Amino acid sequence: MPDPYFQHDTTGVKRMYALEMINITKEFPGVKALDRVSFKVKKGEIHALCGENGAGKSTLMKVLSGLYPTGTYDGEIRIDGKPVSFRNIVDAEQAGIAIIHQELALVKEMTVGENIFLGREPRKFGVIQWDQLYYEAETWLKKVGLTISPQTKIHSLGIGQQQLVEIAKALAKQANILILDEPTAALTESEVEILMGILEQLRAQGVACIYISHKMPEVFRLADSITVLRDGKSIATLSRAETNEDEVVALMVGRELTERYPYVKKTLGHVVLEVKNYSVWHKEKPMKINDSIHITVRAGEIVGIAGLMGAGRTELAMSLFGAYEGKAEGQVWLEGKQVHIRSVQDAIRSGIALVTEDRKRLGLILGMDVKTNTTLASLKNISRLQVINQNEELKWSQKYVDELKTKTASLETAVGTLSGGNQQKVVLAKWLMAKPKLLILDEPTRGIDVGAKYEIYHLMNKLAKEGVAIMMISSELPEILGMSDRIYVMREGRIVKQLSHDEATQENIMMAATGGE
Repeated sequence: MPDPYFQHDTTGVKRMYALEMINITKEFPGVKALDRVSFKVKKGEIHALCGENGAGKSTLMKVLSGLYPTGTYDGEIRIDGKPVSFRNIVDAEQAGIAIIHQELALVKEMTVGENIFLGREPRKFGVIQWDQLYYEAETWLKKVGLTISPQTKIHSLGIGQQQLVEIAKALAKQANILILDEPTAALTESEVEILMGILEQLRAQGVACIYISHKMPEVFRLADSITVLRDGKSIATLSRAETNEDEVVALMVGRELTERYPYVKKTLGHVVLEVKNYSVWHKEKPMKINDSIHITVRAGEIVGIAGLMGAGRTELAMSLFGAYEGKAEGQVWLEGKQVHIRSVQDAIRSGIALVTEDRKRLGLILGMDVKTNTTLASLKNISRLQVINQNEELKWSQKYVDELKTKTASLETAVGTLSGGNQQKVVLAKWLMAKPKLLILDEPTRGIDVGAKYEIYHLMNKLAKEGVAIMMISSELPEILGMSDRIYVMREGRIVKQLSHDEATQENIMMAATGGE
């Protein structure tokens, strides 16, 4: 009888399962988040865990990492074939499990080195050995391609660098099982390449890696196996070599998406936005973030803004919306009339809306409910003598929940408890209710599953058909190519190329973005 704890790979070598999660069931009041989910990972394997937001991926990993302790769920966890139970995160770490969360868990006022060894500082007779700590921290930073000093404070780093510090922190624990939850969401392409190389090294060293990502190209580049969850159940486990992106997406959403990017050729109207000779200055340094920008967006048009991280795309969007602290100069015309946007209120009054790249920090008030977040930018339309008409508030917020198919228990549900895709729908609802002439979308599908992305793309097409002018910033080239009527490419704060939908390719966009032509 074959040993259940071993599996033969293609070379005939026995490889023990590093991890087995068997019939895991986890319930919250009124919700079964996990329903008899089973999940296994071999030593030296990168195993992708895929599913829409709300499918149960994060809940399963919280069970594994000890955040949900033994006794709060049903089922069994085995490591190297032996049953284990975790009372807390420390127990899981001592068993060789490390997790890199999508939401960074760094202490901003502490140094990089202090964060890497937080709670595990090298000590002698109870005294922290700082020289040793910073020496070892520097070694781990080099492994993730960071050349910064380990004595640098976290708050002075960009999001991408902080993500790499989080990865260095996990690697320093020398875990046997490494969980990565959307690890590339804030990384540049060069940083992604470094991470890919690290994971391939870990695989060769026999580390079991669980890779959670909505980015199918990454999954199919790295993963040996793919497990799909849907509605809290394990749907299938597939070998990467025996499947494809379309099959995995269909399993995730429960239906076939015939076109990932439902591009529609549009009839364009008048010029809604015209930006002339527009420059934006750094909020602290005497330098330009954007230099002499010229952009037009027509009614019913989706204009993509492509470029590498740091090219100045977000600063341009924030400035046009009156939300960037740096000085701006140049001309902004809306429907043929020059406007002067000095604040967010000016932008809203002029008919400009911005869906920010950081929805949790800048797009929503997480402690408030769906209803309040939806109506926040349009209170004057549902108020009289500064008193909110609660019936109108309920009516409009329910309208957008229904229209956008937002999954929420009620309108009184706190937005912070919703999945990423549903949070993004609430942000969109807020701006749709404001009835903008120009909708600026900054990374509109970041951290969102493929099903929710597809719904947002259809919404974009619907808004364009209704005459809304849309400017979309995205770091995902397939998204830019798949949805844009025209594309501006930015490099070092300037527009360096303009391409039509038909002439744009990944190659010519990247050539322009990197200065290759």
